[in-house]
Amino acid sequence: QVQLVESGGGLVQAGGSLRLSCAASGRTFSSYAMGWFRQAPGKERDIVAGVTWNGGNTYYADSVKGRFTISRDNAKNTVSLQMNSLKPEDTAVYYCAAGSSSRIPSSYRYWGQGTQVTVSS
Repeated sequence: QVQLVESGGGLVQAGGSLRLSCAASGRTFSSYAMGWFRQAPGKERDIVAGVTWNGGNTYYADSVKGRFTISRDNAKNTVSLQMNSLKPEDTAVYYCAAGSSSRIPSSYRYWGQGTQVTVSS
């Protein structure tokens, strides 16, 4: 089992950047694929990005390709999401998650509590 805690959310103007971080506890962190999801008000929670257990492969939703970068540090038990060129439509609660496949949303089993990202126009 792994516990996840996100940080780094906040309010930013359109075109700005934010970096989200997720700290994991548990000795099995490196065995999990990790991902970031987001949920806007009135919408479903969607996958934003995922990374395989060793960081060798990444997945991005079309809406964030070229703007967001996911990375992980297994030595520090952390996964990050660098978000650049933010748009108002990126506004959502962002969740860190751990699972068995970086690109299959239903494979994610463990979730953080979420962090709010608000992008003003």
